[in-house]
Amino acid sequence: MATNSTPTARRRRLGAELRKLRERAGITATEAAVLLGGNQARISNIEAGRYGVSADRVRALSRHYACTDRGLVEALAAMTGERRGGWWEEYRGDLPGNLLDLAELEHHGTALRAATICTVPDLLQTVDHAREVHTRGVPELTPPEAERRLSFRIRRQDLVFRAEAVPYRAIVHEAALHMGLGGSRVAGPQLRHLLAMSERETVSLRVIPFASGGHPGAGQPITYVQGSVAQLDTVHLEQAHGLTQLDAEPLLRTYRQLLDRLESLALDVRATRDLLHTLAKTGV
Repeated sequence: MATNSTPTARRRRLGAELRKLRERAGITATEAAVLLGGNQARISNIEAGRYGVSADRVRALSRHYACTDRGLVEALAAMTGERRGGWWEEYRGDLPGNLLDLAELEHHGTALRAATICTVPDLLQTVDHAREVHTRGVPELTPPEAERRLSFRIRRQDLVFRAEAVPYRAIVHEAALHMGLGGSRVAGPQLRHLLAMSERETVSLRVIPFASGGHPGAGQPITYVQGSVAQLDTVHLEQAHGLTQLDAEPLLRTYRQLLDRLESLALDVRATRDLLHTLAKTGV
């Protein structure tokens, strides 16, 4: 089988999880190749995501690695067989690879959690608000680049609008609601949009009020993508130096605790709607 020089995030994650199982079992790549009836290079390419692997082979490797977690094994088996990427592949070469990985992760996620302090969560932004965000970024984008990123962000929002929408829990600090990005022409519709989105059955939007005092964490936007099993969760961070994705269990646990802590500081859903209604009405 030919190697894939640009493996998808899903295939890379599958390979990484198989490597974890192998290393946990104390089996070398060479020994795994013998068990599989291949060579060490094949195992290395599978674990790097450069080679595809069948569901049956994933199950065989899991048996060799003495993995008894049937839920994890079947979740890994379900990650095989895809030969083409999704809509995000249209943007490859135009946008950072980690941004495409995020779209792929969200597409396959079973639930999403997000937290922002000074910005509105990506999936809840209006077109005009998102355009303002992209035209003010650092490094500065050219108008065509900004429009390309805008198009990508709006495509991602299909997750919360489609018939089988992904459950979405978002936390936003009240500071983001007072930024007035783009002036009243943009800020007013954005507040009304947040209010409307908060009423969707699959969206839980909660605001951390100024009265809560300080908050934990560095304040960078966080997206937590829940996999079909907990071991396949992923954290996506937006930082000044770029985009980062994390999947080590200790880090996943830390970010779950951080999101739980932020939620504990937030207004409940009803009080959040009341605040959004007041702000939208007064134009603050």
